[in-house]
Amino acid sequence: MLMVTLLSSAAFLAPQSALLYLALANLLLLVHGLWCRGDISGIFRYIVLQLGFTLLLYAVIHGGQQLHQGAWAVARLLLALLPGWWLTVAIKPQWIGEVLAKIMPEKWAFVVAASINLLPYMTSELRDIYQLQLLRGARIAPRQLLNPLNWYELAYCVIFPLFVQLLKLAQQTATAARSRHFGSHPQPTHWRDPRSHQ
Repeated sequence: MLMVTLLSSAAFLAPQSALLYLALANLLLLVHGLWCRGDISGIFRYIVLQLGFTLLLYAVIHGGQQLHQGAWAVARLLLALLPGWWLTVAIKPQWIGEVLAKIMPEKWAFVVAASINLLPYMTSELRDIYQLQLLRGARIAPRQLLNPLNWYELAYCVIFPLFVQLLKLAQQTATAARSRHFGSHPQPTHWRDPRSHQ
């Protein structure tokens, strides 16, 4: 987890000359994550969309002379996202919870571990909402989002419904934790998958 934090931080703090070495380290994580059957398509779709937004804004604000700076900014964002993606793919959430419980209160460790565990579900929800809104005729296709006037429709049709789904999911998670008496024992235990010891 410390390595993931350092790599993600370095994506924003490292000088541009060091990004090649950082990209090589992230490439190793990417290969290992794909070997663990991780799905990277959601991140790449987001990066392509972000690249279009960023280059459009740079073109409008600065003209065509500084487009390469916008591309570098998106590259840094990708390098910051890849370590976190690898963590969710390669490390079991219960292990993350055990480690975090040693350096922070149990309740905070539970929240962080549960959030990491739910990232693939949230990505799937986002994809489903986006596809449904496209089928309903919302102007949120990548080509249509090049027009800033359609960004409101993206927020209204995709971001707000996703936010409502996340609130429901948070409520369900809290209810599940309470029903299992989370926080009532002075020495909490952590779930261990029996198959992981075979």
